[in-house]
Amino acid sequence: MAFAGPASIEYGWHYLSTLSFLHIAHSNWDLHQVLDYNMDLNCYAIDQPIAALLKDLKQRGLLEETLVVCATEFGRTPLGENRRNTTNITGRDHHPLAYSIWMAGGGVKGGQVVGETDEFGWNVVKDHVHIHDLHATILHLFGLDHENLTYRFHGRDMKLTDTGGYVVKQMLA
Repeated sequence: MAFAGPASIEYGWHYLSTLSFLHIAHSNWDLHQVLDYNMDLNCYAIDQPIAALLKDLKQRGLLEETLVVCATEFGRTPLGENRRNTTNITGRDHHPLAYSIWMAGGGVKGGQVVGETDEFGWNVVKDHVHIHDLHATILHLFGLDHENLTYRFHGRDMKLTDTGGYVVKQMLA
């Protein structure tokens, strides 16, 4: 998809989503076991294609107008996951308190880290970004005001960012 992406954007597509189809060979990014092997395999499979995508977008002059987001649905514990009656579990469990993503282009200020966890990677101790804040920021980068995007649900106007959500100005170029 790294080579089809820029051409699709030049053609006029406004939204592109790519997924990792590594699950055909193993457990994709949901690494609850055999972490060393599976993480190496995943990184090997996406490292060069992502670098090629970013380089291609930049060469075509499309990176500044194209938002690239690499994220998952939640974080991972900083601790190894141990399961009863198993000796081969070296994965990491789901972790809702802290997560890592990266973003490039599309109005994002590059070369920075927003947020910080404690020395164990367990709790956020600085510049907490709630998922609603991340959504509000992405919508802002798309040119949309999350406060005005509502839908009717059970007789109530609901925002896409629920009852919260603030644009994280620090992330903007």
